[in-house]
Amino acid sequence: MPVSRLTLSDFRSYADALIEPGSGFVLLSGDNGAGKTNLLEAVSLLTPGRGLRGAPLSDMARLGSSGAFAVAARLAETDIGTGTLPAAPERRQVRINGVPAAVNSLSDWLAILWLTPAMDRLFSGSAGDRRRFLDRLVLALEPGHAHHASRYEAAMRARNKVLAGDNPDPDWLAALEQAMAEHGAALGEARERTVQALNGQLTATPDGDFARASIALDGWTKGDLVSALRSSRGRDAAASRATEGPHRQDLIVTHVAKQMPAAQSSTGEQKALLLGLVLAHADVVAERRGSPPILLLDEVAAHLDPKRRAALFRRLEGRGQVWMTATEAGLFDGIGPASRFHVERGQAHVLPS
Repeated sequence: MPVSRLTLSDFRSYADALIEPGSGFVLLSGDNGAGKTNLLEAVSLLTPGRGLRGAPLSDMARLGSSGAFAVAARLAETDIGTGTLPAAPERRQVRINGVPAAVNSLSDWLAILWLTPAMDRLFSGSAGDRRRFLDRLVLALEPGHAHHASRYEAAMRARNKVLAGDNPDPDWLAALEQAMAEHGAALGEARERTVQALNGQLTATPDGDFARASIALDGWTKGDLVSALRSSRGRDAAASRATEGPHRQDLIVTHVAKQMPAAQSSTGEQKALLLGLVLAHADVVAERRGSPPILLLDEVAAHLDPKRRAALFRRLEGRGQVWMTATEAGLFDGIGPASRFHVERGQAHVLPS
């Protein structure tokens, strides 16, 4: 479902703002630092997690405010709100139609994907960055993934703490390892399903202006995680971390035409591979969930040549709500009907469509 109304209170550079976008392209133009990415970040908070910047919640409150913020959205006949309170700036609150709800429940309402300039280094960056990217793809297809991820992380942190103490309780360790195995199996299986579905979509997508990728999982394979964790207690205590489990997985991306790891491709090819992955995944989400995900594309047009920019606009047309930012409105030339806004000084002004 598209966002038909977005309101911000004391969020980043916005003291108070209201945007009412259409269901297709939502185009945000303005100078660097005007607050365009802040709007995308606000939309990204309508799903579980810390949004497209991954920032601490306390950093999202406007400077000079009470230390709290609020983001609210209207989806058809549903109102979603999230934010923090002054007394608990690092505890996220969520309300659905005015009723308190769990953060993870947001994934039942919306699927949101994003690309930011920081993600240009995804293929050459850390395995953790790629794993988080993959989990975002999984979450859009399987909302329950957030629950298993949070429970697995909680059990793993508790196990690390127990191992760091004197005379760890073996029964408590066994219980935590059982929880890690249960939720870890669900994590691994969901990732495998997403990789398989995405590879199928990529294979069915004709070669075009965006390099085609294939993807695979590496770093950890399914097995008896309970036994593996039990036998690695001494090693894990020395390392102060768990050395076995799905948190060790990596997403391997290959440039199909060149049979080359994505990390060894050119900067332009890596950008094209990433765009192709996101577009293919959006197709899978639309088929599985019955509606396309919301796409947040930060400064994507500026990094493409005119031919690929036009190809991107064609690929995005009719794919649901797509938010895009650019420093110059002219970079959106070629896009038809759209909701256009000029962003400056914490305000978004409507432009003629």
